[in-house]
Amino acid sequence: MVSQVEELKTKANGAFAAGKNDEAINLYTQAIALDEKNHVLYSNRSAAYAKSNKYEEALKDAEKCVTLKPDFVKGYSRKGAALSFLKRYDEAINVYEEGLKIDPNNQQLLTDLETARKDATGGLNFFNDPQFLTQLMTNPRARELLKDPETAMLMKMMQQNPNNPSLLSNPKIMKLLGIVLGIDVGDENDLNSKMESESAASSTKKETNTSTTKPTTSNTTTTTTTNKKPEQTKTTTTNQTPAEIEKEKGNEAYKKKDFETALNHYNKATELDPKNMTYYTNRAAVYYEQKQWDDCLKECQKAIEIGRESKADYKIIAKAYARMANVKTQEKDYEAAIKYYNHSLSEHRNPDILKKKQEIEKLLKEQQQSAYVNPELAEEEKNKGNEYFQKADYPTALKHYTEAIKRNPNDAKLYSNRAACYTKLAEFQLALKDSEEGIKIDPNFLKCYLRKGHALMAMKDFGQAMATFGKALEIDPNCQEAVDSYRQCSVKSDDDPEEVRKRAANDPEIQQILSDPGMRLILEQMQNEPQALRDHLRNPAIAQKIQKLIDSGIIGIRHG
Repeated sequence: MVSQVEELKTKANGAFAAGKNDEAINLYTQAIALDEKNHVLYSNRSAAYAKSNKYEEALKDAEKCVTLKPDFVKGYSRKGAALSFLKRYDEAINVYEEGLKIDPNNQQLLTDLETARKDATGGLNFFNDPQFLTQLMTNPRARELLKDPETAMLMKMMQQNPNNPSLLSNPKIMKLLGIVLGIDVGDENDLNSKMESESAASSTKKETNTSTTKPTTSNTTTTTTTNKKPEQTKTTTTNQTPAEIEKEKGNEAYKKKDFETALNHYNKATELDPKNMTYYTNRAAVYYEQKQWDDCLKECQKAIEIGRESKADYKIIAKAYARMANVKTQEKDYEAAIKYYNHSLSEHRNPDILKKKQEIEKLLKEQQQSAYVNPELAEEEKNKGNEYFQKADYPTALKHYTEAIKRNPNDAKLYSNRAACYTKLAEFQLALKDSEEGIKIDPNFLKCYLRKGHALMAMKDFGQAMATFGKALEIDPNCQEAVDSYRQCSVKSDDDPEEVRKRAANDPEIQQILSDPGMRLILEQMQNEPQALRDHLRNPAIAQKIQKLIDSGIIGIRHG
């Protein structure tokens, strides 16, 4: 299937290069049907859609590309381009900046970002527009203003840097701007007031107007009560809209957990200003608290749609996606939760959201593993493994034992069987690991100790092997396999002085015996007078210590 996908992609690339965009889209679509996780295919199809002026489709593909591979820089370039074509310049700027966090020196992103910033200024680029300059020169009031050296200098600076916020807010530049916008230019304060009034309709945050100009009636809302003291009067900023006032009342109720009242106020705010996504996300927050998951999801989706239309801050859109992910987490639909977290991160890479997503990915993995567990199927796989083991077909047996463990990961017998299989395949480290896992599950399961001991013997760790077989004998003193294996380890360790020293260093009891001055004297006697051993063995306490040294290989007993 991989070769087929590559073949389709190559043909699609050729069609795209030849300007056959529809054919390229069709071929990319066929390739995606075979490999839905291939981020490059979505990136390429996004470019083809953009060439065909299908910018919404281009955006969807670019978003999918970024979701599949968040560190793929070209995905951000595709997404930013689609947003720019859709004239969603602020969002495009955010996307390009996200891409530059991954690759700060990417020339394509830097160039596209600069272009988007220029486009985002919209009508403000007309300071370099000959038609605009002609309008200024033919307008008596503007011509009079341009006689002022400071105004002329500001005008030149605006032509060089149209995005400078301090220049844009300069009253003299605003007067020139008022002319091209068709605003009646009075004194500077009049123009400031008019510009604030223009921006109020599209802004969700207003600052109190401190100028001497009286606010317009449509933006004035005051609350006065003659029977109340001034400190009892609820303060409301003079340029809040009725919708914002309702939102504030909703927020107060929300803080008090009076969710029904909060919802009523948010509903009124939405009726008054249906194009502000914040009111929808506020309603979603209420529904979340009330555990009305479906309503919460619908409000978030509506908020995102409204936000896209009104070019809302990408962070607010990211927050709406994150809330949708939280809902799906509550419903334990972890796949959907991860999808929405990815959408949120594609809008704004918030570290807290990334951490939540990683936690949900872990829960999803555990959920999938738990759903896969089936003891009956595990038993069937084990039996198949046993059959192939008996036939000495160890690789096939290993496959069935592994499947059995996936189906029932808490059965020590399965780890024991696979450990035996690994030993036959000379994978002693893996045999040791499976044996220890089985022991962890069932500390009294004899076979796992035997498997572990044999793996250690194969790795020539005779000291640990002896200790393991010793543990097996504690569980079953009559286990002949453990007895024989223990003796084999003892014989082999006699030939390995390094192993003997290692075992002595790891056994506190042996260290205590060897550090006893009386025992050192006895050992010295035994070395010089072999017959002294028999005399010392008559003392039970000394005999026990000597036997310990013999068992560990510190003392070698010659037979014959």
